[in-house]
Order: sequence, then C-alpha cells, then structure tokens
Amino acid sequence: MTGDTDRTPARTDRAPADARREAAVEAALARLDLPAKVALLAGADMWSLPANEEIGLGRLVMSDGPAGVRGEHWTADDPSVALPSPTALAATWDVDLARRAGRLLAQEARRKGAHVVLAPTVNLHRSPRGGRHFECYSEDPLLTGEIGAALVCGVQDGGVATTPKHFVANDSETDRYTVDVRADERTLRELYLAPFETIVRKAHPWGLMAAYNAVNGTSMSEHTALNLTVLREEWGFDGVLVSDWTGARDTVRSALGGLDIAMPGPATVYGEHLVAAVREGLVPESAVNGLARNVLRLAARVGLLAGAPAAVPAGELPPPVDGEALVRELAARSFVLLRNEGGVLPLDPAPASLALIGAAATEARIGGGGSAQVFPTRIVGPLDGLRAALGADTALVHETGADPRTFVPAAAFPCTADLLGTDGTVLGTAALTDGSVRWLGSLPGGVSFGDLAAVRLTGATPAGPAGRHLLAVRGVGRFTLEADCEVLFDGVLLPEGEDPAAAFLNPPERRFEVELPEGGRTAVTLTCTMPETGEFAGFGLVSFALGHAEPTVSPDELIERAVEAARAAEVAVVVVGTTEEVESEGVDRDGLRLPGRQDELVARVAAANPRTVVVVNAGAPVLMPWRESVAAVLLCWFPGQQAGEALADVLLGTVEPGGRLPTTWPAEEADSPVWEVVPTDGRLEYSEGLFIGYRAWQRRAGAAPAYWFGAGRGYTDWSYEGLEVRLVDGAEGATGAAGAEGAEGATPDVLAEVAVRVRNTGARTGREVVQVYLGTDGSDRSRPDRRLAGFAVVEAAPGAVATARIAVPLRAVQSWDTSARAWRTDPGVHLVEAGPHAGDRPLTVALVVPSA
Repeated sequence: MTGDTDRTPARTDRAPADARREAAVEAALARLDLPAKVALLAGADMWSLPANEEIGLGRLVMSDGPAGVRGEHWTADDPSVALPSPTALAATWDVDLARRAGRLLAQEARRKGAHVVLAPTVNLHRSPRGGRHFECYSEDPLLTGEIGAALVCGVQDGGVATTPKHFVANDSETDRYTVDVRADERTLRELYLAPFETIVRKAHPWGLMAAYNAVNGTSMSEHTALNLTVLREEWGFDGVLVSDWTGARDTVRSALGGLDIAMPGPATVYGEHLVAAVREGLVPESAVNGLARNVLRLAARVGLLAGAPAAVPAGELPPPVDGEALVRELAARSFVLLRNEGGVLPLDPAPASLALIGAAATEARIGGGGSAQVFPTRIVGPLDGLRAALGADTALVHETGADPRTFVPAAAFPCTADLLGTDGTVLGTAALTDGSVRWLGSLPGGVSFGDLAAVRLTGATPAGPAGRHLLAVRGVGRFTLEADCEVLFDGVLLPEGEDPAAAFLNPPERRFEVELPEGGRTAVTLTCTMPETGEFAGFGLVSFALGHAEPTVSPDELIERAVEAARAAEVAVVVVGTTEEVESEGVDRDGLRLPGRQDELVARVAAANPRTVVVVNAGAPVLMPWRESVAAVLLCWFPGQQAGEALADVLLGTVEPGGRLPTTWPAEEADSPVWEVVPTDGRLEYSEGLFIGYRAWQRRAGAAPAYWFGAGRGYTDWSYEGLEVRLVDGAEGATGAAGAEGAEGATPDVLAEVAVRVRNTGARTGREVVQVYLGTDGSDRSRPDRRLAGFAVVEAAPGAVATARIAVPLRAVQSWDTSARAWRTDPGVHLVEAGPHAGDRPLTVALVVPSA
C-alpha cells in the first residue's frame, strides 16, 4: 500500500554515522581553496567528477539509467540488463516491486563502476504526445511519487545515488532546451512539483536533476525560488542538484540559483569562469562553499570520501538479484489486459496451432530511445519466447503482416569500424555486431575525439535472395557510401530542427538499391567524416548507421499471407506497436495512430479468425479502432529484454497480467484533454491547469475515454464488498466508518486509514489493484471532482476475501492557497470512493473533515 517506502525510521538508527559523515565533509571542505572547491562542481569528462587525492576524494561516476544502467561506455561490448520501460513499472502499481527494481539498478551500477544513476524520470503524462512519455510513470502525481519513491529507496538501498528528474515541468520534448513553461503556482504545486515533493520527503534522494526548460521565465538551472526556497528550505532536500547535460548556461545565475554540478565537462560554465565570478564579487564564496558541501556529501554517501562512512556499508548491501528473472517478473506484472471476450486468455490448454503475426513479434521494441536506451545482455523476442513455451505440441507459424518501420533497419551483419586520424592513419579498430555506430563520451581503444577525423565502417552483406537489396545511410554529417568500390553517395545529411538530441536519436536517412543475384554478396564501406570541433552538443559523440534490407514481397502480399495464416490457425496473436521514430527522447509525437498499416492488419486478421489476440508493444497510448472487434487486447509496453518469456507466461496463464493503466487512453486524438505540446513564441502555456488525464475526463458529461486511468483486468473476477474509513487525528468521523478516534502514534501527514474488502469471485487465484479516490461535493469547480488518494495490491484464492489497507494522506484534502503561499485543508464532506479504476468506484463513504 502507499506509504511503505518511507525510510525515515532507518535514518534515525544511522544518526551517529550521519554525524561522522557531516564532520568529514566539513573537514574536507576546510582544506580546499577556491579553485579546488570550484573543481568539484563540474564534470571532468562526459560522466564523472574529478578526484582530489589531497582530501581522499575519489572519482565519482554518473550513468544514465531509467530502464537499465548504461555505465560510461554505450557499447554492445559492455551490455546492461534492460528493464521494462518506466510506464511498465508504474503499471504494476506495486511499490515493493519498484523497490526491487531499484535494487537491481544499484547492482548494475556497482558492476559498471557507477555511483549515481540518472533516474527516475518523474515528469507527468500531461499529453499523450509527449515523446518521452514511456520514460515517465503516470498522469497522476500520487502514483508517480509513490512508484518513484520506491525506486529511489531501492537504488539507495544498494549504496548508489539517484537523481529524480527533470525538475520541473519537462513534460514534452519540442524545443525542450529553450521552452518557457507557463503554469500558475497552484498547478505547479498540486501537479508537477507534487511527485518530486513526495520523493524528497519519503525517499530522501541524494541527488536531483534540473530540467532544460524555463518555468515562468527562469531557466530551471537558475531557478532560485524553486531550487532553493522550495526544494531545499521547504522540503529539506540536502542532496546535489545536477544540470541536465549542457543545461547550465550562465555562470553567475546557475551558482546563485543553487545548481551544484554543471555537466558534462571539461568545457563548462563553472571552472575558471566561476573562480573569476567569485573574485569579481559577482558570486559570494559562501555560495560556492554550499555547492561544494553538497557535492562532498554525495561523495561521502557513496563511499568516496576518506574518513566518511558510506550511507550503506558494504556489509549491509541487499542480497544479489537475479536480473533476468526480475525483469521477466516485472514485465509480466506490468502487462495490462484490457479485453478478454469469451475468456480466450489464458491459452490453457495450449492451442494446437497458433499464428503469430507482426514485425514486432520477431524484433520486439524492448525499450525507448535516448537516456533510457541500453545494449541488453540478450533479447528474447515474442517468437522465441512462445516457441520455447509451446514446444512441439503447437504448430506455430509467423508472418510479418505489416512492417511499420519507415527507416531501413541497421545492417544485421558484423562490421568493422576503423577510427581514422587526419592523415588517414588507423588510430583504433572496433568490431561491431551490426551496422550501428554509437559512441558517447569516449571512443574505443582510448582514441581522443580531438584526434579523430573519420570513422570507416566495412562489412559484407550475407548471401541472400536475388533482387534489389536496400542500403541506407542514417546520421548527421558528411558520408561516403560504397558498394563493391562503386560510390553510391558522397554528401551531407542535415537534421531537421535545432534539438541536438533529435538529430542524434532521429537523424535523416538516404536509401540506395543494389541488384544482387541469388546468393550474391556485396562489400560495403561507409565513411563518416567528423565535424571540425569533434563534438556534438558540447560533448564527444559519434552516431550513425549503415542500413540493409533484403528484397521482400509487396506490403499487400505481406498482409494477405498473415490473413491466410490466421484463418488456418486455432488462435491468432498479432503484435503491433510503435517504432523508434514515433517514441523517443528529443521529439514529440505527431499523432497517436499506430504507424504503417498495422490497424488494417489487425482488422483483416480479426475478420479471418474470431480468436484474435492483439498485443500492443508501445510505451504510450495509441489508438485502437479495432479494439471491440478482437477477442483480447493485451498491453505489454516496452517490456525489457525478457519480453518473449514474459509474454508467454501471461498468454499461457503461468502468470496473471497484473498491470493497470497509469494513464488514461483516449479513443480518438480529438478526445485528448491536452494535445498541444508545441510552444508558441517560445512559450508553452499549461492553460488546462489541474485538469489533465482522468481529472479532465471526469468533467466531460456523457463522454468516456477508451480506457480509464487504473483500468485493467486479470484472469479472475472481483467484487467490492465493504469500505471502512477512520480519521487518524481524532476529528469527527465518517459515515459508515469503523470509528473516528485518533490513532496513537499516527503519522501527522496521514488523514485517514481506509480498509477496502474485496472478494475473488472467479475460479483462479488472482491479484487486484484496489484504488481509493477522494471526491468533493462539487461546489468548488476549481478543484478536480476526485483525485487518487491511495492504492494497494492484494491477492486472494477463489472465493476468498482480501482487505486492502490504505493510508490516505492529508494532502488529499488540501489545496494550494496562492495568496497565503501555503497548503490549506478543505473542511467539510469529502467522498471516499473505492474501486478498480477511476471510472468505476462502487463503494463510497462520506468523510467529514473538520475545520482547523
């Protein structure tokens, strides 16, 4: 239930160690002169802060990590356990599972030598068009805050720091470096700041990351009111505030605005610039002392400062985690079953024949692009997972049906990359498993970006079918492509827009055809010439790809083959989804429709086979015009590297789909309460105020989304039989409550204790996510009609009763008073409602909140 992640009691036990740590920090700080203190405040390179041997300070390493810890090297030679996307984690509504996921991230960080994981991403799902939607948790601040706090606790259980991000209002990607988000104070407090506040107060993160954007005219790397007054003075945050990469732009304003660390380095707005600003009287040295103190405290907590006890001693680290097993469990628990007509799922007993259809059935999208992307240790796709689970007793056939990709996939054959100097000398060589080149911050063999003039990629297509093979160049810069020594392209590819991340993650492409005989091969060379600076967006990066695709049949024939396979099978499973062009950091979505001809594919297959199951492989909402024409709809999100095993577990009934929607899914694009993510004249107005997601839908008379926030079902049925509410502060009670007397030792921030009694009325043991909402009497139209106030996961055998016990926070009956600049408790009658999702709340109790 909500509230289980609070670590405050454990901190009391460690008070002596905390005191010794603070003393060591002060002693180290006192030994540093101004340049040495300033040196602590910026990256020595792409991912680390410098060591200082004189005070016993070690090198501190940071790593991207929302869905897997990348480490310092983004390469297949150093793979990572790839977890399901953060939307999947939130879909479990399970704080204990989230904490276990955090411990896995900490384990991976320690294995890769990282001390700070740049996660979790706790911006809200303001609009389904947000390109980084998959990397965030939910449209609701309470669910986001609870899952985020649990993950932070899990990572820091393992002695590794976190940086919840992006503080604050980085809820879309268009012009994210420069956009000025305009939101009133109440909206910020009750929505966008709320998950950060929950995480800071409950999980005590050792770091936080400032967003690129401005809020109400001030860049977040310089926002004194939010970074210092709210975050530190009001919430008590004592960790480091690190910039997003290249997000610090002004020396004086950043230092005075509370930005502790400017990343990356060595080029930075701090360093010699900050030393000069102090000596010129523009920044007081006391401000630098404060920034340096925070950095030293972080180093001490992760065990990098001599004489300072680590926050988690080596002997107190959690036991080892089986990463692949946990990823498989997490994925299955996150899957959301939205439709199951006739009980087609689970497939028990296994069908005699099954048609598995879709490009994503063989190449599942396991994670989103950008900071969340890692090279997995291995990938089990749906086809492999189902083939292994079904065995020889089921005739399993696969057809692509419709390929949604608009880009040619990276060449699947091995390649060699030669790193060339200005005179053509080979400075280093790297063996690649495919045609993708992606090096960030460092180069193979220790080659310097300053010495690198070009990268030459060589390989040969495998013996394949006769016909026109496609070769492609994808990237930004000057390229030369040769096939069997014939130059196919020698020119420059330029990005659209000015966002460097978009150019990096979604670059342009040029295609070329090569005619080959049956079994023919061609030697391919692709040379990328580096820009003169050797840098990209202020740091070293090489990113491009050689694409290759064999001849194939026409799109019409692909669909016809899929339909015939479905018609001949006992069950058809169609895997549809988004692509890397649709969902990625750096770009927002143009629309919510599935790319390509996937909707047509589903409709045709469903017409051919009434037992059609559709698996949606997407990290964010998509439209499903066929949703009421198929037997079952199962969302699998971006499920991580064990995708196929988890899918087989759920389809065959070994594991129940335990997920519930963390975000409302619209039926049509026009239904979305918030659609606009593109700034006007540099500003993005949050004019909808508090009304995003289900809060907005509840104001629409006679209208309903395709699927409500919190929706989902398992393989059994539940009835909601009883609701009891008890105030914990001795205030006058609640109609139908067990009592209203105060609870001895009750948490001051808890308003009420709620008990919801549910019964498993089905034939299988199952899990239910019990949700509690607080509604108003409707007189104050400035408030949402109801808000999520708590939740819990329960289990029960067939016929058995389970009781969900949920602590409702005081904040659930509070509003931000802009004139008083304080939280105000709203007295009077509040409706406590319990049910399976925001659109179905069968139990109601009236709770009377007394006046102060």
